Amino acid sequence: MRKHFAILVSVFFFWGFVAASNDILIPVFQSKLSLEQWQSQMISFIFYVAYTVGALGYLLLTRLWGKDLVATVGYGKSLGIGLWISALGTLLFIPAANQASFPLLLAGLLVVGLGFSLQQTVANPLAIALGTPETGSQRLSMAGGVNNLGTTLGPLVVSIAIFGIGANANTALDIEAVKLPYLALGALFTLFGFIFWKSDFGGPAAEDADAVQVEAPSGTLGMTQVWMGMIAIFVYVGVEVSTASNLPAYLEKFQGVALHEIAPYVSLYWASLMIGRWTAASGAMGLSGTARQAMRWVMPLAAFGVFLAVNTAAGHNAVAFLPYLAAIALLTLLDWSTKGNPARQLLYYSVAGAAALILGMNAEGPLAIYAFLSVGLFASTLWPCIFTLAITGLGGRTPQASNALIMMIMGGGIVSLLQGYLADDALLGLRQSFWVGVACFAYLAFYAVTVSRVLKSRGVDLDQLAAEGGH
Repeated sequence: MRKHFAILVSVFFFWGFVAASNDILIPVFQSKLSLEQWQSQMISFIFYVAYTVGALGYLLLTRLWGKDLVATVGYGKSLGIGLWISALGTLLFIPAANQASFPLLLAGLLVVGLGFSLQQTVANPLAIALGTPETGSQRLSMAGGVNNLGTTLGPLVVSIAIFGIGANANTALDIEAVKLPYLALGALFTLFGFIFWKSDFGGPAAEDADAVQVEAPSGTLGMTQVWMGMIAIFVYVGVEVSTASNLPAYLEKFQGVALHEIAPYVSLYWASLMIGRWTAASGAMGLSGTARQAMRWVMPLAAFGVFLAVNTAAGHNAVAFLPYLAAIALLTLLDWSTKGNPARQLLYYSVAGAAALILGMNAEGPLAIYAFLSVGLFASTLWPCIFTLAITGLGGRTPQASNALIMMIMGGGIVSLLQGYLADDALLGLRQSFWVGVACFAYLAFYAVTVSRVLKSRGVDLDQLAAEGGH
């Protein structure tokens, strides 16, 4: 099981690497091709909408074929197919870079995202299946930590490929260099595709006929916790991605950060998700008393140390980001106050995320920058919180609800595009466009309160759920 899990987390790394790298491609292509802010956000839009297109395509294939792909060929071969689809997408980066073609870049990201959609459909339940159900969410959190290692490294690697490293950085844009890291990724996708194809991960277990079903006249998607959870996933991925996607433009326009110096800021934003998830994971180590409290502080510091190390190695002055430790301390205190209760954590972190965006829009200098970066901290564990609340108690309805939730990843593209459109000076303007994220966090807080009441009315003890590893 451990060997299989060690192989599985590779796809989580790939997802993070590509997703965060997009935030370097956005300002590069925007500058080179003189794109409007909303046009540059098409990079995020296409990539994240590909998840929904892929999920719908999967449902259509199942309907036409009369069989479920994953159930028929197994987890391993399905992951292999998904990786090979993504590898084909990376080939489009060759003409996209050579011709500085924005449409070809979008086409490449679309195909990569379609492959990722299939991988997501397989890898999330597989991570839970590789061991006991009680520790499933903990394995998913560990895989999320590897995903965030990819988000930390991705912007740095792509930035180095385009601009060079450290004191030798070239401020002139070389879009042709974009193809190099993505072709390397394509080779890795192909290699790991064969590894998964040859590995025996088994397949989905047959549905338990005795599984408890929650009655709902309008079906699974009509249940309050599910349909509101779908919107929650949409706006969560939306605020997480749109904040990162619009951050480079904010740093250039209002903070005077040069394009070739943006990578460490993007890296820290995504590393913040790693910091938050490692902090939450400290409660799942089986420790108690003083040891548990100590790890609550050690884990985020260790994650921040990873950020400092990789950015220093990339030639950036990472020490300049040490004041960010204040934001990390606030996150750690919030994590302690939630006691692992998913509804409480969703509520507290959403309020903190909204406050960070409001502070960022109204403050100046480093305080504003750190406020925007801290959104990554407060968004870090919202996925497992929402997912847990949305599927708790569904029994045999869980797979249908899970597939519907994954479709809503498209929020990352749509919300980014909306904020990019509103960032026009004739509308809200770039600085005030972050109110879009505030609205997203407001809904998440509302969902936390509402679904908590719904689940409690059904006799679900969320504090007990947290203690059993549900979050």
